[in-house]
Amino acid sequence: MSGKVVGIFLMLSGLIAGVSLYYLQVYAFYEEVKADEISLVSLATETSEPILADDIQAIDADSSPIRFRACFTTDQSLAALTESYVMRDDAEPRNAPSWFDCFDAEAIATELKSGTALAFLGEKNVDFGVDRVVAVTEDGRGYVWHELNDCGEKAYDGTIVGEECPERDDE
Repeated sequence: MSGKVVGIFLMLSGLIAGVSLYYLQVYAFYEEVKADEISLVSLATETSEPILADDIQAIDADSSPIRFRACFTTDQSLAALTESYVMRDDAEPRNAPSWFDCFDAEAIATELKSGTALAFLGEKNVDFGVDRVVAVTEDGRGYVWHELNDCGEKAYDGTIVGEECPERDDE
């Protein structure tokens, strides 16, 4: 009889732990944030400049610098954007929580591979070792996420960070 009680206790404990972990990963840390503008790094000035953007929806979490995601629309053409802003060839969108339904990483990746969307550098080092990436599709839909840059990958995998990396803020 006591074996059944112990078994039920273990199963319930596992179920509660699993549900809690799922909730913490998908819902608890994310919050909607107000984003007033979308910026891209200019080819001419090498600084971030705002672009025309409407219907901006964004989420972020304090638990990690790469949890930022955003969606928006723009009237600017891909041709105009490619002439003025720094492009990214190696962009790979990160998954967003399923409840943030405007951001579908798999669909964005497919559009980037097919050439119906292009990726741009939104901002360099938004946090130590993290760059903001902006992808825009032919029909004016835009997506934003954060990716580790070379300094970030070195810092987080334990490789010695060189002089070309900015100073790290220890907060």
